[in-house]
Amino acid sequence: MSNIDIGIGAKDREKIAQGLKGLLADTYTLYLQTHNFHWNVTGRLFRELHLMFEEQYTELAVAVDDIAERIRTLDVVAPGTYKAFAEHSSIKEVDGVPAAEDMVRILTQGHEQVVKTCRDVLKAAQAGDDESTIALVSDRMRVHEKTAWMLRATAH
Repeated sequence: MSNIDIGIGAKDREKIAQGLKGLLADTYTLYLQTHNFHWNVTGRLFRELHLMFEEQYTELAVAVDDIAERIRTLDVVAPGTYKAFAEHSSIKEVDGVPAAEDMVRILTQGHEQVVKTCRDVLKAAQAGDDESTIALVSDRMRVHEKTAWMLRATAH
């Protein structure tokens, strides 16, 4: 880390960035799953899910960039490889192509997991008095909570 002075000490910046690395990895893994499901969904809900998944992965692509740039703002290197994402992510990849209903369930669980990851990052950001990360992570939580709700509503 270089000698930056943004009012957050180096130890707090490192701790916050470590949490953000997990959030970035979870978000990227969820992005990949959503994009995969968009390409491969079939069945009676094809059109609805195909379009919904496209909206979701497009939003996630923007989020990945925002999270990575926040890590860099804290003067920490952002992970950017599949290997690094696999090491940091709490979302596991899916083998094969699940049925459409399973895709919805898997993505719901993924969004719920990202909310839990956000909660952990928030604690570190609050302890470090990092309002910028708090705002970013709070916004991400709101998006993932709403998306999980929409996915749950689709499943019923």
